[in-house]
Amino acid sequence: MEIAVVGSPEFTLGFQLAGVSNLYNPEGEEDLHSILRSLLNNKSVGLMVVDSTMLPTLPERLRDQLSASVSPTVLGIGTEEDTTLRETIRKAIGVDLWK
Repeated sequence: MEIAVVGSPEFTLGFQLAGVSNLYNPEGEEDLHSILRSLLNNKSVGLMVVDSTMLPTLPERLRDQLSASVSPTVLGIGTEEDTTLRETIRKAIGVDLWK
C-alpha cells in the first residue's frame, strides 16, 4: 500500500523529504476534486494525507466520501487543531483514545 499526499508545494515538501513519492499539488478547485476522486478509486493507495485547509472548500458529497473511506484512509493534517485524526481513529478502532 502506498501513501499519497495532496496539498500545496510547501505542505508536500516535508513528505517528499521523508521519502513519499506520490505527491499532488493541485492547481485550482477542479484539479483538486479530480485528484481526490482518482485517489479514492486507486486500489494501491492505502493512506491519503490531505492539507486540512483544503477540506472545507470541497463539495459536501466529496467530503462525505473522504470521511467515510476506509481504503484509502484519509487524514486531514494542518497547522490548526483538527479533530479529523481523532475521529478517524475512533471510527477505525471504536474507541476515543483522547478520553
